[in-house]
Amino acid sequence: MDWNCAPTCIGSLPHTDPAQAVDLVLSQLREVPYWPQLPELRFLENMYAQYSTHLPGIIIDEDAKRITVDLERYDPEAFYTAVLSEDLDFFKYPLEGFRGLYEVLTRPMPKVKAIKGQVTGPISCGLQVFDQNGKSALYDETYGEIIRKNLNMCARWQERELRERANNVILFLDEPSLSLVGTPFAPIGPDKVVDWIDEVLQGLSCVKGIHCCGNTDWPMVLSTDIDLLSFDAYSYAFSIVLYPKELKAFLDRGGILSWGIVPNMDIKLAEENVHSLLGRFEKGVEDLVAKGLDRSTILRQSLLTPQCGLGGLDEEGTALALHLLNQLSQAVRTKHRLEV
Repeated sequence: MDWNCAPTCIGSLPHTDPAQAVDLVLSQLREVPYWPQLPELRFLENMYAQYSTHLPGIIIDEDAKRITVDLERYDPEAFYTAVLSEDLDFFKYPLEGFRGLYEVLTRPMPKVKAIKGQVTGPISCGLQVFDQNGKSALYDETYGEIIRKNLNMCARWQERELRERANNVILFLDEPSLSLVGTPFAPIGPDKVVDWIDEVLQGLSCVKGIHCCGNTDWPMVLSTDIDLLSFDAYSYAFSIVLYPKELKAFLDRGGILSWGIVPNMDIKLAEENVHSLLGRFEKGVEDLVAKGLDRSTILRQSLLTPQCGLGGLDEEGTALALHLLNQLSQAVRTKHRLEV
């Protein structure tokens, strides 16, 4: 499929009314709508809390905004029974925590290129689940495996549900903590990162993406089984350009670049307009072309998004960001004669 720089979004919105949030999504993102996470509604809508729900022994403390498990006091039997029997219904998302998703699932869906969802990635999720000693459960071999299997089954359940609404589904693994890999905050080897991500992606037939809103080891990420790379092009386009060989191989196998080109902070939004953002995007593309990548391939195999989720803005700022996103998509398509 030719994506031709269609607009979509990452995860969060600032709304506390799911209907209003979804109204905005469906009015502004008509080609690739998505279901919004609503962390201002309650902590259960936080991306880490959402995908901890089915973990055995998990305690989600909404007041403390903390997710814990006592690794000496949990029973994984029911969990593993569901995993081994591939019982996707065991991993059905609860309404409280996924109000944006369930609101989308109630809406008539017009003809769209795809519908997008998201699952928290294994590195980021694992680092935010803490054991009884305050250590990230990611580092416990047994529970780390449980986290990955849980995310895989959750992703497969979500793909099944979204496919009822659209023929094409895109699922992002949201992995902000990839920017910490290799540092003292996440001393994890690249081989493990690749293996763990691929484990979560197993069994999915949709477009499988990774979103990282910081700088990271891009060749490592591109060596996973992803079909789509979502990156913060507003701040880090220069870092992607350093790896033309890996990017060319990714695009040659049909890979998609999702450019996070619209800022998600008030102060930056106030500084930008469609012309300045078009200039930023064009520079990113031209820098890749100068490294030997084909311009038409890049444009056909690209989406446009904000840098990251819009949950840090207010509703007015969110509307502005989406307006700029749509204007930018139209400007790129007009300039390069791309079909809608």
